[in-house]
Amino acid sequence: MHRILDKNKPLCPQICEHICLDVAFGELKPNERIKSVREAAVAVGVNPNTMQRSYETLEQEGILYSVRGSGWFVSENVEKAKLTLDKLRREKTKVFFNEMENLGMTAEELKHYIKEWNND
Repeated sequence: MHRILDKNKPLCPQICEHICLDVAFGELKPNERIKSVREAAVAVGVNPNTMQRSYETLEQEGILYSVRGSGWFVSENVEKAKLTLDKLRREKTKVFFNEMENLGMTAEELKHYIKEWNND
């Protein structure tokens, strides 16, 4: 997990999101052992209980699984992580478009900015 956490937002959902992205982008492979709760907590700078809750949440979602005495592993269900990625993209895009609309931006102006952004 290489992304930075926003300490002003709930940490557990952010950690889950970052792990899902790592799985969806292939940075974490199916059946790969991931860092222990303590190792990951230290690496990210959160309380081990927060990391444990994140892992357990991802286990409930079918993205991770645990093997008693061996640790945490990435599920073979990579499609679940990809669906989560798609959902995140849609949610964040909707927020972006709503914010631009609140700023008075028309669809044509937005197209112009997107085209300009793609050319940079």
